[in-house]
Amino acid sequence: MTDAPRGRRPPHGAPVIDRAFALLGAFSATRRAMTLAELSRATGTPPSTALRLARRLLHWGALERDGAGRYVIGLRLWELASLAPRGHGLREAALPYLEDLYEATHQHVLLAVRDGTEALLVERLSARDAVDVLYRVGGRLPLHSTGVGLVLLAHAEPEFQDRVLAGPLVHEPEGLPASPAVLRRTLARVRGTGLAVIERAEPGPLVSVAAPVRDG
Repeated sequence: MTDAPRGRRPPHGAPVIDRAFALLGAFSATRRAMTLAELSRATGTPPSTALRLARRLLHWGALERDGAGRYVIGLRLWELASLAPRGHGLREAALPYLEDLYEATHQHVLLAVRDGTEALLVERLSARDAVDVLYRVGGRLPLHSTGVGLVLLAHAEPEFQDRVLAGPLVHEPEGLPASPAVLRRTLARVRGTGLAVIERAEPGPLVSVAAPVRDG
């Protein structure tokens, strides 16, 4: 039996960094804390491997343990994420204007960027008596059924629009199917007026108005 060559990963199995990212990626807004067994099942990683990776992530600060001993995302990740220019830099420049808008409306004021085929919420100011919150900072919003999403989609490249409109489209949180033809007309109206306006009655009355941020 010969030793495996140094510096080369085994032919089968993902690289260690991919497995570590898979562990971190298993957390979500609805799954914020997990036991080792839950982490193992969620990622398809053997328990011994999950334990070894979790220990390294704990040591680095990417994971922490809560009062019940479950694994949760660590503050070190938040510290690094705050350096992302599309998040922190944009937030820093826009925050004074977001605060002005918040004072004028006392409702939710959102700032989002396009990330893949979704909108990523990088900031939200909310009043105590505002309508129910649907999206958290760091959460993802559908492009086709939210105000900020429609603005980002309306000003995206035509090829990107075609790709999004060719996929399954459902209005959330209503759960109703969306018509690509109607959405194309909506996107044209958004480009023409400079605003995206969404009104809905269910599950609660809501009016959303969004505008693009074009430059510094």
